[in-house]
Amino acid sequence: MKQEFSLAHLTVLGCPPPEMTYVAARAGYDYVSIRPIYMGLPGEPNYALADNPQMLKQTKRALAATGVRVHDIELARVYEGLHPSKYLPAMEVAAELGAKAVLSSIWGGERDFYLEKFAEICDLAKPFGLTVDLEYVPIAAVANLAQAVDVLRTVDRSNAGLMVDMHHFHRARDNPADLDALPREWFHFAHLCDAPAEIPTERAEMIRILREARLYVGEGGIDIASILAHIPHCVYSIELPNKERHEEIGYAEHATRCLETLKAYLAEHSGEKVARDGHRSTRATAGSRRAVAAQ
Repeated sequence: MKQEFSLAHLTVLGCPPPEMTYVAARAGYDYVSIRPIYMGLPGEPNYALADNPQMLKQTKRALAATGVRVHDIELARVYEGLHPSKYLPAMEVAAELGAKAVLSSIWGGERDFYLEKFAEICDLAKPFGLTVDLEYVPIAAVANLAQAVDVLRTVDRSNAGLMVDMHHFHRARDNPADLDALPREWFHFAHLCDAPAEIPTERAEMIRILREARLYVGEGGIDIASILAHIPHCVYSIELPNKERHEEIGYAEHATRCLETLKAYLAEHSGEKVARDGHRSTRATAGSRRAVAAQ
């Protein structure tokens, strides 16, 4: 099965969606993962396509000209005081552009509150044919795999999924083997990047690395191959913001190197995933045989 790749918003933060699409096409990506939900963060460009008809038209033109597709939009955050209906315009744009998913994360509120709001985001997205994929972040309210699984099992929405980010998985000290017990249909895409093996103890340093100093896959200390060996085939979205690199070589070259280094890493470690998938298949077959024998 052919591996497909997406270029994520943070990797080329300064590129609006039309330019991002052309950059992705030249580098060889299949998709772009755009951010048409304006978050109002310091230094964050506003690419709210629902409020910018001209940029939306340019984005459609770029997609048509290149054949690149939109995979997902971001970021439908859950936070105290959120009214999820605010994400409807971006969902409409996502559907118009042929996107498959909405990326979400949970940053505030008590458990009952964020469960209700995440479920509501899923319900709003479903008529548009969009999945809502929960990304846990070590500095957020839902900060690790166990908490994310709790959300997904509790809300029990058919279009809800789990989005595993290599940086966050490592920083949360999660165990790759724990992914095996999760429904395979939860996995629609994953975020690929690398980072130093040492986990920062200061929140500010954690934020600095995740926002502007991630590394090319294979360049850092995360055992990415071990994580991917427990994730079923899905789209690999490269989220790799690196301020120093893009200032030195430009966004287009940075995006190209992101994909080249990932492909080289995957080729080098391909046997590990094949072996893992074969082991899982053998276990499943053995389980089926036992079930039949018991009947």
